[in-house]
Amino acid sequence: MSNWVDASVKKVTWWNETLFSLTLNADVEPFKAGQFTKLSVMDNDKRIARAYSYVNSPENNDLEFYLINVASGLLSPRLAKLQPGDTVLIECRATGFFTLDEIPQSEQLWMLSTGTAIGPFLSMLQQSEIWQKYQYINLVHGVRYNNDLSYQELINELLKQYPDQLNYIPVVSREKPLQGLNGRITTAIANKTLFEHVKLSPTANNAQFMICGNPQMVKDTTELLIGQNFKRNRRREPGQITVEQYW
Repeated sequence: MSNWVDASVKKVTWWNETLFSLTLNADVEPFKAGQFTKLSVMDNDKRIARAYSYVNSPENNDLEFYLINVASGLLSPRLAKLQPGDTVLIECRATGFFTLDEIPQSEQLWMLSTGTAIGPFLSMLQQSEIWQKYQYINLVHGVRYNNDLSYQELINELLKQYPDQLNYIPVVSREKPLQGLNGRITTAIANKTLFEHVKLSPTANNAQFMICGNPQMVKDTTELLIGQNFKRNRRREPGQITVEQYW
């Protein structure tokens, strides 16, 4: 049975007309970077709930979630109306295995995300463990438009802190990118421009891929990487591809 507790809204950050972040305070159980929980509201006697990944570091008591306001959605329009001081329900126990302790150590770590699925990666990047485990970390964020590239202040702080380890590669599909690459992540992998952009050559012996995004993106990217001689990472048989579908 779910264990729901009240969460107080501390801050609401709007990145553009549809993308926003909620910062909450609540008494939740400890979680691992990359895990998700659920937010919910009650509609009469019916609970409306959805899963969201933590963006904040597990050491940070400000619980942060990155959302898109889907006009036809049942929950996100309600969450989009919240203001500081309001209350929302949160499931106090997190879950999920899209965490660093499930990923083998390697020279390169490729974090491939689309849209709000960059959230769990941002949580991981705020952990000291990741910088000790991988020599080169490549944060790839696929979006439609340049103004969909949220969390620039945090990303720039990380780039300044780890200039020799972190590469940030936005991939913008519907307009000329202000930074990074144009097109889709799948295309950039297929033609190797993603790897050429950061002057790295991933192989099964030196790289790990974490993929987080919509199901079609996860499927297509996984198939591309398998075609380039990488394989799925499993506990019984370690590989190089670990995935999380973001809805």
